[in-house]
Amino acid sequence: METRRNTALVARFSAYETAVEIGVGRRPEVAVGLADAGVSVTATDVADADDVDVPASVPFVRDDVVAASERDDPGEAYHVGLVYGLNLPPELHRPALEVAEAVDADFLFTTLGYDSPAVSTTTESLPGGETLYVARGGER
Repeated sequence: METRRNTALVARFSAYETAVEIGVGRRPEVAVGLADAGVSVTATDVADADDVDVPASVPFVRDDVVAASERDDPGEAYHVGLVYGLNLPPELHRPALEVAEAVDADFLFTTLGYDSPAVSTTTESLPGGETLYVARGGER
C-alpha cells in the first residue's frame, strides 16, 4: 500500500545501495519500493516464507536478528549498507544495532509510536508524521 510514510521511507533509504529489512512480516511495501528504486534489498523474518508476504522481487531469508547478533558473523543477508526495521519492538533494537555494528552498517528504525527506543538514537521527522530513529550512521 502506497502511503506518505512508505514513500518518505523509500526516499530516505534509497540513498543506500544495499539494505536488509528486519521483521518484514506481511508489510513488504518499503522493501518492494526500495527494490523498484534499484536498491539491493533483502527481507528477513523469524516466520517461514509461507507466513510472510514478500514478492519475488525481494529476496527473503528466514532468520532471527537476536540469534544473528550472537553469531561471530551475523550472516550474508546482513552484509549491507543499511539495516532497518519498521515498527520494530524495543526488544529487537539492541540486537539489530549489534548486527549493524558487526557489519559496519547504518541502523535506522521506526517504532509502533508509543515505544521508546531501547538504544541511543537521534531522530528525523519524515513527511506523514513518521519519526525515524537513527541508531548508527544515517548521514546519507
